[in-house]
Amino acid sequence: MSDRLPVFPLSTVLFPGLVLPLHIFEERYRALVRELAARPAEPPSEFGVVTLRYGSEVTPDPGDGPAPEPAPVRAADLYEVGCTAELRHVSELPDGRFDIMTVGRRRFRVLEVTQGAEPYLTARVEWLSDDEAPDETAELLRPRVLAAFQTYLELLRPNAEILDQLPDDATVLSHLVAATAQLTLDERHALLAAPDTAARLRAELRLLNREAGLLARVRAVPVPLSDLARPASPN
Repeated sequence: MSDRLPVFPLSTVLFPGLVLPLHIFEERYRALVRELAARPAEPPSEFGVVTLRYGSEVTPDPGDGPAPEPAPVRAADLYEVGCTAELRHVSELPDGRFDIMTVGRRRFRVLEVTQGAEPYLTARVEWLSDDEAPDETAELLRPRVLAAFQTYLELLRPNAEILDQLPDDATVLSHLVAATAQLTLDERHALLAAPDTAARLRAELRLLNREAGLLARVRAVPVPLSDLARPASPN
């Protein structure tokens, strides 16, 4: 079964359950936020976040100057799997811009991208199933990935508070690791597109061991810690 969904191309990968704040200044996405905010509370208002393969689809914030013409986006510019962002909070600024808070909800595969009558992009998507309850393999992998993730975080961010807040649920853990570990876009997308929790955890165990080994050998983070902070994604 396929559905049509408004999509927001970004240079990040969103995972179910993870928070994504956005600053909305382009008129096409202001229109989308206004439409979503006007809908009834149920069902939840959501749009698709799809990762760009190259560059940034979002035009630079023009400040007080005229907004530049937005760049066109083709299906080939996007990774094929995305995640919906559920609109949780909207703050409208005096100049008509928005600060919004969203949470990743459900995964989908892009079948077709369209620039139709709406000012924003839409896509025909098929929904990807997520584990209702992780299977035995996922449960066996969970403590191994949890231990590998703890080792990785201790090397990356000594005394990080997240060590006291790691989830017990295998699927939630798999999404948290994928969103938190310092990975390439290709690696993040592959984790988002994994067919199930067990496959995602298995891939993460390999990636975490690789990254922890590199950190242990150099005994230094390869970038300044300040660069690892996750600012609100721009629009």
